[in-house]
Amino acid sequence: MKISVDQTKCCGSGMCVLTDPDLFDQNDEDGTVVLLEEHPDAAHEASAKEAANLCPAGAITVS
Repeated sequence: MKISVDQTKCCGSGMCVLTDPDLFDQNDEDGTVVLLEEHPDAAHEASAKEAANLCPAGAITVS
């Protein structure tokens, strides 16, 4: 699994961080998404997909 984020799309809602703080964080300056783990293990697959689905800006892609 690979996670990609597009910080230019991110609106800083923080849903990703609330969904899985081991994978996502927010930039202190503008609140945009910070990806902590590009290739997480299978234990994070469900939460990564949920974060992508919950993202209001569509800034997260899981493949």
